[in-house]
Amino acid sequence: MSATTSTGAVDVRIPELIDSRRTGRFQAGTVLLCGLVMFLDGFDTQAINYMAPAISADWGLEKADLGPIFSAALVGLMIGYLLVAPLSDKFGHKRLVLGGVLLFALSTLASVWVQTEAQLLVLRLVTGIGLGAATPSTIALTAEYSPKKVRASFVLAIYCGFSLGFVAANYVSDWLIPAHGWRSVFLVGAAAPLLLTLILAWRLPESLSFLVRHERHAAAYALCRKIDRGLPAKQAPRVETESEARGKRVRLRDVVGGGQLLGTLLLWLVFATNLAMFYGLQSWMPTILTEQGYSSSTLATAASMTTIGGIAIAFVIGPAMDRLGAFGALSTLYFVGCGFLTVMSLTLGAPVWVLLIAIFLIGCSVSGGQKSVIALAAVFYPVEVRSTGVGWALGIGRIGGILGPMLVGAMLAGGWSAEQFFLAMAVPSALCGALVLYLGVRAKAKAKDPASAEAAA
Repeated sequence: MSATTSTGAVDVRIPELIDSRRTGRFQAGTVLLCGLVMFLDGFDTQAINYMAPAISADWGLEKADLGPIFSAALVGLMIGYLLVAPLSDKFGHKRLVLGGVLLFALSTLASVWVQTEAQLLVLRLVTGIGLGAATPSTIALTAEYSPKKVRASFVLAIYCGFSLGFVAANYVSDWLIPAHGWRSVFLVGAAAPLLLTLILAWRLPESLSFLVRHERHAAAYALCRKIDRGLPAKQAPRVETESEARGKRVRLRDVVGGGQLLGTLLLWLVFATNLAMFYGLQSWMPTILTEQGYSSSTLATAASMTTIGGIAIAFVIGPAMDRLGAFGALSTLYFVGCGFLTVMSLTLGAPVWVLLIAIFLIGCSVSGGQKSVIALAAVFYPVEVRSTGVGWALGIGRIGGILGPMLVGAMLAGGWSAEQFFLAMAVPSALCGALVLYLGVRAKAKAKDPASAEAAA
């Protein structure tokens, strides 16, 4: 919305301007660019898994030798999420995205010429830092430039780009490695983000909130005119946001302050639990299915069905979160996921087509839940702390991603049957549903009586 002051300048209020208008070409282009960043993130994350056998054969490594190399990227991601992403308040989201993409592009390019495990480990660590730095800012920019009525859908859409990057890595690796060796995958994985960096520098906008907080009203108004071409051109425009903290640096205490400590801790728990389920299933599903007597071709199809389920449900859960409420829609998905996991325990040993349907449904709840809780975080945190809030949630969630495969391995080694394992997985799914439902109740109470809710917190 806008209003004309006595001096003739136009005051533009954010986010009312964005929320009151339909998504235009400029905003759609911004979401697409953020989706491309996530696509390359997914490609890099998965490509190393397909390169691993070729690297092992080339260097004469044992499987255990590759563990630290895989873990290095995860450690780098946590560093990027927790320590680098919050710097967006000082440097801006655009610079963080550009710097992160350029960093992981150059480290991937350098990986083409690695000769030792130590060199590859260091470069994977740096790659993870770059990816971790860019991801929260892409989510924050997508949420900021999306109207409220489609915000969750657009955040889910860019995270589908991550899943599509997984799929692309499979086909590219299968095509390049036999003909040109594993180093060619690194070359392609570096060339694409280097090209994207040029496009991002040209077309990706800066955060409106960042520009306003740093008193760059002319630049902010120029972006507002790209959203609404009907805004008049004035010499001294002023853009306003809901925040009064102009120039104030956002810190972690801003994420947990203002009555948000309990909410943030519970959100972190949902992130960690969901990622523990996701990586636990991804890591051990092939082993479980092999022990059940399924063929290797079935294992490959089953792995893709999890990803496909996560993408497919995004077209349902995203609009549901926007129209019916983010908390209620996501908690329903988690609770329904309990039933999907129970069905999975009953289909082991069943015909392949029955098994694949069950795995697809698990992908809807677990992989889809992972994407949806990121969209929830983008809605949960106000724009001024969104990047820091999402970054810390992703970083803390990685702890669950690390512990998940270890816990599942301990369960199976302890004599749990596959049926018992899938039934047990329904418990953390129900926990996530209950936590999200409670967060929704708290959000409604705070919206009705902000002062009382903050005092109670």
